[in-house]
Amino acid sequence: MNEQIKIAQFGLGPIGLESLKLAATKPWASIVGGVDLDPAKVGKDLGALAGVEALRGLPVCATVEDLLGRAQLDVVLHTTVSKFKDAFVQLEPLARRGVSVVSTCEQLIFPQLKERELAAKLDKMCQESGARIVGAGVNPGFVMDVLPLCLTGVSRQVRHIRIERVVNASTRRGPLQKKIGSGLPSGEFRRLFEAGHLGHAGLKESLALIAHSLGWSLEEITETGEAVLAERDIRTRFVEVKRGLTCGLHQHAEGKVKGQTVLVLDLKMYLEAPNPRDVIQIEGDPPLTVALEGGVAGDSATVGSLVNTARRIRQAPPGLRLPTELALPFWA
Repeated sequence: MNEQIKIAQFGLGPIGLESLKLAATKPWASIVGGVDLDPAKVGKDLGALAGVEALRGLPVCATVEDLLGRAQLDVVLHTTVSKFKDAFVQLEPLARRGVSVVSTCEQLIFPQLKERELAAKLDKMCQESGARIVGAGVNPGFVMDVLPLCLTGVSRQVRHIRIERVVNASTRRGPLQKKIGSGLPSGEFRRLFEAGHLGHAGLKESLALIAHSLGWSLEEITETGEAVLAERDIRTRFVEVKRGLTCGLHQHAEGKVKGQTVLVLDLKMYLEAPNPRDVIQIEGDPPLTVALEGGVAGDSATVGSLVNTARRIRQAPPGLRLPTELALPFWA
């Protein structure tokens, strides 16, 4: 596939800018513009904002409609929100115009779990216009869902899957360090987590994607989240956390079939977490344990996932697609 893919970036935060920079290095990609809702960025020169000379003269638009009026588009890299309901209003005009989207929206990994009707509506738009929309990333999108499913490709039988991810959040971007509650008292963390304002979005969706792909009808999905408290004062480039305050989280999800737990996803993400790693254990025939020492570097790898998927997405049938419905992921 040698054709040039016309790409725009929607969302010019840390991940969006890095995705734009990477896409600009690809010989198969042609960057045509960017979109951001921040008035301070609208109207700026995209090349100046990204620090990429080759993108000088391209606009930062306030809306998708504005960008569509200026340039032809094939694929949009979308890096703005975590909840599918919020993403829908941004994706709808693209779907109606037949523009495909690769998004980091966590709930887009399996939007049918919480927004079945809205997902069906977006899928219908895509089917009619020829657009493809898919969620991508590291977690969700790879480590705790797609990669474990790939490993079951050699299984004669699968009885139980456990996935553990430990992330040293000190190495991650500022918005994520705040998203895990860094610096908050434990009571405030609990209140905001239960309200859905803190924590890792998409853990339940990863679990549901695995179950859906394996044909397991889950009768129950549970999720818990607890604050991890700093044992000493911690300072990163973005936050300061006093001893005894929240420095991250321990989030846990389980899925049951016929009263038996068949899926366990365990995520520890906190500042200065020791021994970061990703471990996948498959109880079955044959039994498998795969450990990625050091873990997959979330921010950098998310950018790679987005851009690599941008080249593959147009090979998929039109519709709101699951990441498991695309061709095997690989470096583009």
